[in-house]
Amino acid sequence: MITTRDIQQKTIADLFEQYPFLPGFFEENTLEVDGQINEKLDDFLNILDDEEEKENRAMDKSQVMESMAEYITQMLAFLGEDEDEGVNSITLLPGTNKSGEKEQFDELTINKSEIVCIVGPTGSGKSRLLADIEWVAQNDTPTSRTILVNGEKGDKKWRVTSGHKLVAQLSQNMNFVMDLSVYEFIELHAQSRLVEDVEGVINKIFEQANNLAGEKFSLDTPITSLSGGQSRALMIADTAILSKSPIILIDEIENAGIDRKKALELLVGEEKIVLMATHDPILALMGDRRIVIKNGGIHKVIDTSGDEQNLLSELERMDNVIQNMRTRLRHGEIIRQEDIGF
Repeated sequence: MITTRDIQQKTIADLFEQYPFLPGFFEENTLEVDGQINEKLDDFLNILDDEEEKENRAMDKSQVMESMAEYITQMLAFLGEDEDEGVNSITLLPGTNKSGEKEQFDELTINKSEIVCIVGPTGSGKSRLLADIEWVAQNDTPTSRTILVNGEKGDKKWRVTSGHKLVAQLSQNMNFVMDLSVYEFIELHAQSRLVEDVEGVINKIFEQANNLAGEKFSLDTPITSLSGGQSRALMIADTAILSKSPIILIDEIENAGIDRKKALELLVGEEKIVLMATHDPILALMGDRRIVIKNGGIHKVIDTSGDEQNLLSELERMDNVIQNMRTRLRHGEIIRQEDIGF
């Protein structure tokens, strides 16, 4: 929570830089800063000690400063940028499976910049696990699981405040319906986040999205004209760079038509906790661990071994051959036995 002591000795210029939304407060309260931008807030507000100013505003200096501190606190909460809210880890405590049996693990902690894969047959309970994490379950869901944030009981803000979404989900199918260009779409999201350097963010997201997509697209491309892979690439880049949610859930990225490895590297590079439901052996072995779901519960947790890491390199080589063959087929070339190279 921001207090008056946090802001009173800072210059107005520094406050505007730290809180890009703060000029709105000054405008709403007719506080003109022309020529005084480098003054400390405490000195600038001395004018409010004048009796005529007090009468006109029905507030004195201390009341205006308290109101400003509260405004900053509320805006940070709305934007999901509370200064003390960083999520470094989540911890899962066991519940029960569909048969009422205790899950087969003692405690599972997932740290920032870690990739954990979720594997299991269709209908096994993968979605229920993610729902428990998103809800910050406290032994109050059908599985009776408990989710801790930074090792402590989850704050209610993760459940009820729109600005504090714990999980951002990237579904398998992305369909845009808005009549916007790629540029306008990213700009709209950046402005809603009150980003200071909107153009810089637009260019960064656009560059990363094209780095992931199989086919390049331009900033002028209507988002409704993007292919499935291009749409997924745009949303992954947008989520990695602009989303304040500390946990990213990806559902079957193998079907997205994008560079899977680069997508994971981007998300981890932005210090997200990545949970990925997948049936792809390459993606499963890219994870630090994988959670095996069976009969609605966590059946086991497997750390990716050194042998599996060595196998991953071979699987990636085979996958590169297949990707190259796919590209050649698209361009009308003939595939021969010697091209396989396994």
